[in-house]
Amino acid sequence: MEEFLSFRGQNEIDFLKQFHNKEACLAYLAHHKWANGFECPNCKCTKEDNCTIACHKRCTDCLRIISPTAQTLFHNVKFGIEKAFYIVFKMSATTKSISAEQLARTVGINRKSALLFQHKVRRAMKSSEDYPMTGEVEVDEAFIGQKEVVGQVGRGSKDKAQIVVAIEKTGSSGIKRMYVKKIDNASTSELQTIFDKHISKSAKILTDKWRGYSPISKHFNITQEKSEPDINFRVMHRGIQQLNTNYALGF
Repeated sequence: MEEFLSFRGQNEIDFLKQFHNKEACLAYLAHHKWANGFECPNCKCTKEDNCTIACHKRCTDCLRIISPTAQTLFHNVKFGIEKAFYIVFKMSATTKSISAEQLARTVGINRKSALLFQHKVRRAMKSSEDYPMTGEVEVDEAFIGQKEVVGQVGRGSKDKAQIVVAIEKTGSSGIKRMYVKKIDNASTSELQTIFDKHISKSAKILTDKWRGYSPISKHFNITQEKSEPDINFRVMHRGIQQLNTNYALGF
């Protein structure tokens, strides 16, 4: 069963060779789903019978037919499991953020379907939070529900959700990890929570000139720069823009 070992790496050609059709994707899921034995989700029976549907299993007790996609994010995907596998690969292997528009064009589905599936994948990939961010990290606060205006002065915005965002960068423009926390205001005590929970004290942190970060710099390696359009904080502004898009669509 060596051909079903977890796919590793960022080689797109190798990925497409391994998951070239629906059957290959289902076989991969079936191998990992039942690697430790079969259990029926309906009656908990652990005995299976032959099933005429490829890669599916039938419970010998209740006779229920179980799909390898059951209880996974690939279940009932309307645009095909091959395209769903490819989207997961691109989201996990791409160091830069990838938009729903790009995915929709690449796999040939509509933008809404791509965005909905992206949201499912992000929930499934949620971090255990056991490993704080290291390396280069950007932190900023924003209001969700309005267009992000780079370099805008002032932090008050009525009826908008205020958040603080931390992004661990990879290279000059890639996103390795991103954490978002809703805050009541941009005070030091509110901003401190994302530092304490998600950022290592060894990280090199970049923030804007907001005074709320100054007291935190006593405990973290923080550099403060004035936010200037198209000059700095490009990764952060792109991340906030995508958050605004998801917020506007009700996610």
